[in-house]
Parts: sequence; C-alpha cells; structure tokens
Amino acid sequence: MSQLRSSVYRAIAVGACLLSLSSGAEAAESIRVLLSADVLRLDIRSSNLLWATDAKGRRQALRTPAQIIAAGKGFLLNGVRRQAEQLTLHGGGQGLTLTFPRPTRKSKGAAVLSGDSGTEVSVSGLIHLVRKDKGFLVINQVDMEEYVKGVVPAEVSSAWHPEMLKAQAVAARTYALYQQKLSAAREYDVAATVQDQVYRGKQGVDAAILRAVEETRGLVVTFQDAPIYAAFSSTAAGLTEDATNVWSKEYPYLKGVECPFDLMSPYFQWKSSFKIDTLEQNLREQGFPVGTIATITPLSFSRGGRVATLRVLHSDGELVLRGEELRKLVGYTIIPSTQFAIESIGQDVVLSGYGAGHAVGMCQWGAKELAELGYPFSMILRYYYPGTELQNMTLTKAPTPPSS
Repeated sequence: MSQLRSSVYRAIAVGACLLSLSSGAEAAESIRVLLSADVLRLDIRSSNLLWATDAKGRRQALRTPAQIIAAGKGFLLNGVRRQAEQLTLHGGGQGLTLTFPRPTRKSKGAAVLSGDSGTEVSVSGLIHLVRKDKGFLVINQVDMEEYVKGVVPAEVSSAWHPEMLKAQAVAARTYALYQQKLSAAREYDVAATVQDQVYRGKQGVDAAILRAVEETRGLVVTFQDAPIYAAFSSTAAGLTEDATNVWSKEYPYLKGVECPFDLMSPYFQWKSSFKIDTLEQNLREQGFPVGTIATITPLSFSRGGRVATLRVLHSDGELVLRGEELRKLVGYTIIPSTQFAIESIGQDVVLSGYGAGHAVGMCQWGAKELAELGYPFSMILRYYYPGTELQNMTLTKAPTPPSS
C-alpha cells in the first residue's frame, strides 16, 4: 500500500496527458471475435438488406430474417445452396442480430436443433462464417473500441465506480491487442467467452460504459513497449498469484501483490461440492487412466496459499493434478478458485474456499474498492501489473511469447 500511495500523485499528474493522447489517436483497429463454433444453423436479422460475400468477392442479397444452414461443403442461404467455404455478412450501419438455436440430442447421440429461440446477440461490424467439420465458425469482425464496449458490461457492473470501469476497459483492450498480435495464423483473435474474456455485443452498453471506453480510447498497458497479457479475475481474497504458479508460464509483470481490498465481494468465501464419480468420468474422458478414487489430498501450495497440485489416489494407482486442472475438470463455477480446503470425501467431495478466478493480474473487486478509495485507473493498473506503463495502442510493438 505504501508503494501505491507514494505513486498516486505521479499517476494523477500524467493522467491528463494520457487521456489527451488516447483521444487524439483514433483506434482504427478491428478484431476478430469467435462468437460460436460448431454451429449448424444461424438466424440473422438486419434493419437493412443483408449482403453475403464469398472469398471470390461474389455478392448476394438476402432478405431478413435470414436462415443460414451448414450443407455439404457450403451453406443454405434462405434455402438456396451456396458452394463456399467462407462467407462474409454485412447489414449496414445498424448492425446485425444473430440467434443461435439451442442444440438438443437424439437418442443415438446425434446433435439436432431445437425449436427454441436460443441465444441472441446484437453486434456491429461484419460476420464471417467459416465451414469447419460438420458446422461452421461464427466470427464477428468489429472495431476494437466497439469490442471493448461489449466486454466491460459483460465482465463487471456498469454501476461500479467510473475509475474501475476505465481500468477494466484498458485491461480488456490490452488483452485483445496482445492476442491479436499473436494470432495472425488463426481464423480469429479472441473467443467471446471466459476462454478469453466475455463479449456480448451491444448488450448492457450504457452511458457509463460509453464514457469509460471513450475516455480511455486507444490506451493499453505495456511492458517494454509491447501490450501485456492483461489477465484479470473476480476476487483474489488475499495475494494475487504469480502467473508461473497457475499456467507454468513466466510473465515479468504478472507477479503477486497484496490485495486486501475485496472483502465485500460475494465470492470472498464459499462452500461447494461435486460428485466423485463425475470427476472419475471427466478424468477418463481427458485420457487419464483412473480407477475408483479413494482420496484427494493437496500436495503443494503457491506463495499465495492456493492449491498448486493435488495427489489423487485411486484403485489403479496415483495421479498428480494441478489445482487449475481440477477446476477445469469439475467446472469453474463449481470450484470458483484453487484457494480451498477439502472438508470431506465420500460420494461427494465437499470444499470450502476463498476467492473466484485464477487470481492472476487485476482483481476486479479489489480494483472496485481502490477506485472508491480515490485511486485513478492508471494507478490501479500499475499496481496490479507491476513494472508496466500506459501507452497508445498504435505505438506498440508485438509482444514476446512467455517463457515456460
């Protein structure tokens, strides 16, 4: 905290300069966001005529609402076959509304589409459809700032302090730019889920979100002039974590710092349970040859007190799992963090713990409290990402992938 207080005046002094820099440079970058994979059918609406363009530049007008179905090596566009492995959809300046029908299962296990309305998302920019296996990818190519507007309200509440919303906007923009600079060989830059950061298009974008994004336009967190891997999570409930302890990758700016600021988080303390046979089944599906599990015991802990590894004794031997692997196997919502104790093991495994998320980088509830205490977004970001600076995204260079 002393480091934080001693630096806050310097951060306030440079704040005006940073905001001037961010507003003076238009971020013309766009980003490719994977909205969904393995899609069999997509319903799409536009207030204008919808245009579909293939890789050879051939255009086709579609009346909306339009229905697009994976068929053969191409698509059915409103019932008309189109032989193309890729299509780009554009609906004019008002954007597009996409509906992904909910999948159900036949008795033989084949996926079919239900008649339910499914998940709906409204987006600006372009939609790219890429045939993949039996279905297709749905990718939203959107202006970077519009993307950030869609991430912030999906990650935190727009009612939170304006300085926290600015910190979240800069972190989201930085994470996206980092991924974009390393993803040239991929069909998309980021996924619209917790795999990267949650993006829901225009949903939840209000005046507070617009201000936070516009007042930080183009700003990113950098280390040695490159955008950082701007990891963040909900609630640290203690020290934030070194990245190397969670992902076995070394980032010089993702080092643990004290975070006694998130006591008001609803995820600060929790209790949970899961079926042990569910863990056995999930382990086997992931290729781990396990028998009947007898015990699960924490084997090692991180500097922040989180479970780094666990020993799983079963009828066919022993297995060592990383704490984050257990979370992934059982479910991130069921095991909110690796800062837990095992209370009992029977048919159910009962856990009690603290915090939510991987605890690397910025703690969102901690940033909220710091903002309410009067710290500006620039200082909040420097605190959670030690050794970094703020810079305009147009001036950055490509990051170096982390060492393992």
